[in-house]
Amino acid sequence: MTISISELYGKKIISGTGHWIGEVGEVVIDVENKEVSHLLLGKIDTSKAGDMIRSLFKNGIEYKRVKKVADTILVSGN
Repeated sequence: MTISISELYGKKIISGTGHWIGEVGEVVIDVENKEVSHLLLGKIDTSKAGDMIRSLFKNGIEYKRVKKVADTILVSGN
């Protein structure tokens, strides 16, 4: 199955235990590996590099945790 990155924006993210985590505000791409790296909750200020790094750790979900993308995004863990 393929999905465009723009289809991820605004999707609700639910944990494997059924808890609502948030909504996709940003999608981080690993250009070297040509894959999605993280889904971020909310928007980030790209004018400040430090804020972007902080957002990855505080508000980011590693894409490898994604188990299913449908009307919502299901991720492993809490």
